[in-house]
Amino acid sequence: MNTLPLINGQQHSWSSVEVSILGNIITGITAVNYDDSVAKENHYGAGDMPVHRGRGKYEAKASMTMYNYEVEKILAALPSGQRLQDVAPFSIIVSYLDDSDNVITHTVRNCEFNSNSRGISQGDTKIDVAFDFICSHIEWN
Repeated sequence: MNTLPLINGQQHSWSSVEVSILGNIITGITAVNYDDSVAKENHYGAGDMPVHRGRGKYEAKASMTMYNYEVEKILAALPSGQRLQDVAPFSIIVSYLDDSDNVITHTVRNCEFNSNSRGISQGDTKIDVAFDFICSHIEWN
């Protein structure tokens, strides 16, 4: 691990992020979030300290905010009568460069749209659409 501070250098930043959905690079995104967790719980027996630990289910979550025109492009590619919620499971691939120009890739697997909605207010200069996805797991690199 490099412990030297960067001088006139750059670490990971939004400008190096590339997101792909359904094989297409999505440029009109303003945020992408993903995380995973495993439920863990201490189990107690004699005394006041845990005697072992139990592990529960794994859970992955993902969300994204994109401009409306990106959503409309996805909708236009669907067969007539289909909704976003009908799109088959897909992967969200997030790649970015590290400070050594190595590509780091995280893959959120088996994503599906849960909903499709818009909110537009007077004075808006753009239409942002936020989505929460259901997904199965995340491959961290």
